[in-house]
Amino acid sequence: MKINILLQSSAQWLTFGSEETSIAISSRIRLARNIQGYAFPTWAKKIERLELVEKIKPLIEKSRAMTEVSLSETMDCFTQLEKQILVEQHLISREHAAKSAGSAVVINKDRTVSIMVNEEDHLRIQSFQPALRLHEAWKLIDELDTELEEKLPYAFHDKLGYLTACPTNVGTGMRASVMLHLPGLVLSEQINQVIQAVSKLGLAVRGLYGEGTEALGNLFQISNQTTLGESETDIVERITKVTQQLITHEQNARAMLIEKKPRMLVDQVCRAFGILSSSFSLSSKEALNLLSILRMGVDLGIFPYNLRTIVDELMITTQPAHLQICWKSKLTTEERDALRADLIRKKLSGAKKPDTKKFIKPYTEEKNPNTNE
Repeated sequence: MKINILLQSSAQWLTFGSEETSIAISSRIRLARNIQGYAFPTWAKKIERLELVEKIKPLIEKSRAMTEVSLSETMDCFTQLEKQILVEQHLISREHAAKSAGSAVVINKDRTVSIMVNEEDHLRIQSFQPALRLHEAWKLIDELDTELEEKLPYAFHDKLGYLTACPTNVGTGMRASVMLHLPGLVLSEQINQVIQAVSKLGLAVRGLYGEGTEALGNLFQISNQTTLGESETDIVERITKVTQQLITHEQNARAMLIEKKPRMLVDQVCRAFGILSSSFSLSSKEALNLLSILRMGVDLGIFPYNLRTIVDELMITTQPAHLQICWKSKLTTEERDALRADLIRKKLSGAKKPDTKKFIKPYTEEKNPNTNE
């Protein structure tokens, strides 16, 4: 398989079990770029798209910033299952997965850079970093973009900036985003207020796989909506500050739940653990939502911290395409649900029982502190 090398190790930006990624899981910068003299991919004829891939792909592979390339293929070389793996690892978009001949993807060895050729724009350059490290992601992608711009005539307007297929990307062509794990705000029913407040600041809140997707596993992407009239460094700085505020809100929400609703909180965590460790059929959505609550339980100390690594890995490896790649065959929905449940039960079989003593006392002690029972 073309993507086997990607499955042999975790991406550098997917730092499993790290305390740094407790709430802010990852950072991404994406630049949209187009080449002068060529129609945008949606309007270009197939022969034009093929010509552009032949021109661009070798330049990307040889660029200094890409270091060692682990995958460089046209989209028609992948099976649908392999494309879905790339989507689940956030290396390509769902739209790019639908592409065939005339489109391509180039990914570096540690998976901190992924470049889609002929998606909506001629180039969609992405850089990834763990936790809240947008500045590092921007530095990496800026060096690569500068190098490519020396070799390729970008479509650029003196007043408007970089020209893109979608008007909302004109200007810097940048989308900066942070993936956040916010179960505390969801359980405390504050998430809608937070989303509204963030939207008023000119930022977008999206789901797990970007625009138009659901916030599965209490995972939300925070990104800029405007790319015109604001510099790249200003965008990065603004999203960094807002993200830091959201992290504080999530920490406060968890603290409030511990103080005012400890029994509900612990019940949610223990139920999640109970279902995950004893189920024989789990849908992808249910598993991800339960793993999210279990992940928060680890962060709160209800479970040993070493369980975080297992939970973080399961949130990736239990996705539909990953399951089928490991099984080496296409599975029905029912078969995937069964395999997912078996895998999770096996991984959690050695986990210690939840430690709830520091959060709640038995009900009799709560009502009568003097009881000896």
